[in-house]
Amino acid sequence: MKYLHLVWAELFRRKTRTFLTLVSILAAFLLFGLLDGVRTSFSEAGQSANGAKRLQTQSRLSFIQALPMALEPRIARVDGVKAVAHANWFGGAYQDPRNQIFSFAVSPNYLDLFPEIEVDPAQRKAFDATRTGILVGEGLMKRFNWKVGQKVPLQSTIFPNADGSKNWAFDIVGVMKPKDKATGGWYDQMLLMQWKYFDESTPYNRGQAGWYVVEVGDVNQADRVAKAIDALSTNSDHETKTMTESAAAASWMKQMADIGLIVGSIMGAVFFTLLLLTGNTMAQAVRERTSELAVLKTIGFTSRSVLMMVLAESVLLVLIGGVLGVGLSAVLGPIVSAGSGGAINLPPVSAKSWATALGLMAAIGLLVGALPAIRAMRLNIVDALAGR
Repeated sequence: MKYLHLVWAELFRRKTRTFLTLVSILAAFLLFGLLDGVRTSFSEAGQSANGAKRLQTQSRLSFIQALPMALEPRIARVDGVKAVAHANWFGGAYQDPRNQIFSFAVSPNYLDLFPEIEVDPAQRKAFDATRTGILVGEGLMKRFNWKVGQKVPLQSTIFPNADGSKNWAFDIVGVMKPKDKATGGWYDQMLLMQWKYFDESTPYNRGQAGWYVVEVGDVNQADRVAKAIDALSTNSDHETKTMTESAAAASWMKQMADIGLIVGSIMGAVFFTLLLLTGNTMAQAVRERTSELAVLKTIGFTSRSVLMMVLAESVLLVLIGGVLGVGLSAVLGPIVSAGSGGAINLPPVSAKSWATALGLMAAIGLLVGALPAIRAMRLNIVDALAGR
């Protein structure tokens, strides 16, 4: 653009005002980058090549509603089912109820259905042989500075044990590691215990499963298998809902919190405020140089040129702040993930996120610059030079 030097000069005419506006835009797009990472992390839960082979069967009523164990052998006999495992939510916390841990009581064959989780064979054998044994994600081990062989006290936010208290004690016998942290990073923060020990120790379970994990032989037959499994309990008091692993993860998240809605609401409020702030900055900037714009028209600049220059100034302002903000979020994301000990796992800012951010920058820039640009285009030279 041949008038870029003029646009740049006008943009930084009031350096303090421009700097403060850029900081506001930077903060808004920094928040966009980080929150979009949170949304992406939740939406990609369960989406992997191995996950595509797994279905999850839970109660149609709610995922906290237990299912009878008698359902497992019936599921195993469904045509197309390769293997079935069961699990229960434990609701564990360490030392403080706020230190929530993804903790599950699982059947002995549970890990066989998750080849993306690595466990040392000797530690897996110790887990199978130890009644109070637990396998802990590598990130969780680092987070609490735990060691293999250590006895760990946990509180269950849901289930009491045999003596009526919610205080449980477990022995760490092994460490779990995801083969691919990009798609299985949350396994780092997971804890698995023996389902039999859990079932025999709490009076609130007694031979029930929270949900079933089903491995199908052919991914293309997954829909048919899911319908066949749900047909087993039609019109019973424990009707089921079978879905893909990714859909089940999304369902779990939405029952706890609609992450997409929360992120969208926050960003909507942030960008609405940004529109008002940046719009006010541009309107004030154009009002201050009304006579200068009139001079430009006097020496031959067309109304269309003046319109485009003001719009370019507005878009450039948002682009500079926005690119810096998203770039900073790309730098801070891994730092936040590492600093949290793996409790927060923010993925890198993707090309799709960059494209969305750049689109938002252009749209906001054009929107806030539209009224000042139209006003500048319609400026009457005589009135402007006369100060009217």
